Amino acid sequence: MADGTVKQLNPFSGTEVWTVAGRGNRPLGVALPPPIPLDPEQHGRYCPFCERRYLETPPEKSRVVRDDRGDWRTLYRTTAEELFASTAEFRRVPNLFEILSFQYWHANYGYALPARVASRRTAYLESEAGRAHVLGVARAKLLASGRTPEQIDAMGVEGQLDYAAGFFGSGHDVIISRRHYIDGAVDNTQLAGSGTLTPDEHYQLLAFTVESMSALFTLNRYARYVVVFQNWLRPAGASFDHLHKQLVAVDERGVQAERAVEQLRVNPNVFNEDAVNYAGYKNLVLAESDHAIAFAGFGHRFPSLEIYSKSAECDPWEMSPEELRGMSDMLHAMHAATGVEVPSNEEWHYRPIDVDVAMPWRIVLKWRISTLAGFEGATKIYLNTLDPWAIRDRTVTKLAALRDDGRIAANLRIGSEAECRPNSLRYNAGGR
Repeated sequence: MADGTVKQLNPFSGTEVWTVAGRGNRPLGVALPPPIPLDPEQHGRYCPFCERRYLETPPEKSRVVRDDRGDWRTLYRTTAEELFASTAEFRRVPNLFEILSFQYWHANYGYALPARVASRRTAYLESEAGRAHVLGVARAKLLASGRTPEQIDAMGVEGQLDYAAGFFGSGHDVIISRRHYIDGAVDNTQLAGSGTLTPDEHYQLLAFTVESMSALFTLNRYARYVVVFQNWLRPAGASFDHLHKQLVAVDERGVQAERAVEQLRVNPNVFNEDAVNYAGYKNLVLAESDHAIAFAGFGHRFPSLEIYSKSAECDPWEMSPEELRGMSDMLHAMHAATGVEVPSNEEWHYRPIDVDVAMPWRIVLKWRISTLAGFEGATKIYLNTLDPWAIRDRTVTKLAALRDDGRIAANLRIGSEAECRPNSLRYNAGGR
């Protein structure tokens, strides 16, 4: 607008966003708490996701470890006796308070534990340590849900074990990183987020998440989509300020995916034309590599960074290691540029497994730096303090400094270095 106000319309969701002149120069409005020295005796015990509190989460499905030579490997079916035999860099465990419970799938679809999962449950409960672990976590969940100790005891052991069936057949998993604070931290402001991982560590986290997505589809044939997201810090919805991702199997595609499918049926190239190409024409591209591209998002309720895979393969679990690494390096760089002090949501979008149109894998990183209020509720027009070009300027400057310091992938082409060739996304050639 003539006065400098920027009005945006998201081409995929229809969301309208304004950045009003004079408000865009406001600070991000986030700050770390006053530093409090860490107690060395509490190392590894800061929250239930920490490495010395494995018994406070349900039995894990798998873990990624790194040996003394630096080699990575994934361990499956960890027994209760083996929980502390190695230190997990990343763990996959069922969410204690799942969005869709095992009972939901059983009651609505007749879902039962697959044979291999049922055998895993039997073996775990036959172990004295495993049985004690499951009963301890089940009791904690029941108490948190409002049951009294007397009511829990009245259920009997078998009743409590039946209640814990979802610990083994859960469709809602959590991927938990090892660190609560960065290695060598001395105070509580030194949290370990996605951007404080090394590029190699972040790749292991992303690849482990993609593998876990595929596993949830295999586990539950009624799942039509696996929602993948990361809430960082409590203002963004995190229960603990400890790095973790969540995966939720659901029996619908979701509104965003349905809208995307409708648009793709009309114009198969819409994600090139209305997203990446448009961002290039408007000088909003943040960074590019051979396998991914990132740009300052437009038409989001919160300031956002968008990361797209260039792969011709639409399913993340079918992509090559090089393509996964390209997405990981780009996402890691965006987290590092965002900073650990900024509450954020990381949202994954990809083609549902029952869709026959090609759709690119993309991730949106949203900065939760404002609170929706009466204006937004009354108008459904959302106010952002930063317009896309302000987001670009802040982010590109930080990316350049991070690359100079060797903290992000060296092969990223930042800002004006990006080629921004039209139709750089190859998904439209992927199909089925």
